[in-house]
Amino acid sequence: MNEEIRSITTDNVHSDRRFGVEHGGIHKPIHTSVQYGFDRVEDLIGVFQGTVKGGFNYARQGTPTTAALESKITQMEQGRGTVCFASGMAALSAVFLTLLRAGDHLVSSRFVFGNTNSLFGTLSDLGIAVSKVDTCSVAAVEAALQPNTRMVFVETIANPRTQVPDLDGIGALCRERGLLFVVDNTITSPALFRPRSVGAGLVVNSLSKTIAGHGAALGGAVTDTGEFDWTTFPNIFPNYRSADPAQWGLMQIRKKGLRDMGAALSSEQAHQISVGSETLALRVKQASATALSMARFLESHPAVAAVYYPMLESHPQFEIAKRHFSAGSWLLSFELKDPTAMIATINRLTIPIKATGLGDTRSLVIPVAPTIYWEAGAQVRAEMGIADGLIRVSVGLEDEHDLIADFEHALAAAG
Repeated sequence: MNEEIRSITTDNVHSDRRFGVEHGGIHKPIHTSVQYGFDRVEDLIGVFQGTVKGGFNYARQGTPTTAALESKITQMEQGRGTVCFASGMAALSAVFLTLLRAGDHLVSSRFVFGNTNSLFGTLSDLGIAVSKVDTCSVAAVEAALQPNTRMVFVETIANPRTQVPDLDGIGALCRERGLLFVVDNTITSPALFRPRSVGAGLVVNSLSKTIAGHGAALGGAVTDTGEFDWTTFPNIFPNYRSADPAQWGLMQIRKKGLRDMGAALSSEQAHQISVGSETLALRVKQASATALSMARFLESHPAVAAVYYPMLESHPQFEIAKRHFSAGSWLLSFELKDPTAMIATINRLTIPIKATGLGDTRSLVIPVAPTIYWEAGAQVRAEMGIADGLIRVSVGLEDEHDLIADFEHALAAAG
């Protein structure tokens, strides 16, 4: 079969073997060495200077095991290269802190993950201005642009209210203005959407969630899609400009974000993420189907005031989601008509685990305002459309009939 038309599952389960595995193993082994030696000192020098490809010197910048995972993610995102980190937040921090400088300006969706919003506060303290706008409107993004704007950042599906940005419009705007378009693909994952298709130059994934999928390993990744011309980016350090321009962005992210900041992904975690990714498409397909069934059930329930799921026809960005995503993924949220019944309703659930986290094989449920968005404050929650009674559900792999029955029982008291 032509490799270009293979499914993501076929590619994932055979990924390690494509590059050769010691002793005929099916998986890349876990390399625990911190240091890596060379027969010739010239090769060691070449690895440090970037003239020798594929070599390793110190595990803080990668190991053969993390490199195998990076190759797999690059393949999934149809990109040029990937750098892995110890968590998704480490990956995001590396993008912002290594590519932006004091005096620069970033335009972001205002509907972002709570910790990402907190990180923007740190950027502001460092002299990097951040404008948070409604990225469902490309006009709002364009109106926020300034002469010193370097980057536009969005998430494919916002957590927890599931807003979907105007991906086509923003991608076209960034191409026209020569801006770096960065897309967090965590919730959709490359199984449902590839941001390269809308002109994203960098793609971020929190590997802990959809790609690993079992709630058992932390990790993050930044992938260069090859869509951005790094020769136009003013913030590349002179030392890296002697390399192939196509590598400038990832080289700076790896050297400054991984080597200098130290957020290295361990080989053990990389191996676990890689194995988990083999069932990525199968998990996402089932969880998406169950989430849509649950969303339709909740929308029809008399105790429910609103349901937020991209593949509901009532969703404001339904047409955008249907055009870009092959399914709606596992994230949904809803509000009760009586917000005071929220705690009792969640406590009556017996299948979903009352816990934070997303993209697990087990369903997870959490009241949003008093937990993950409590630190953000009432004003930020209002700007993001997060009501005090909003309930977030990360749908797992349980039978959809069991889940719906459990929610029906829990909602009986709320009604």
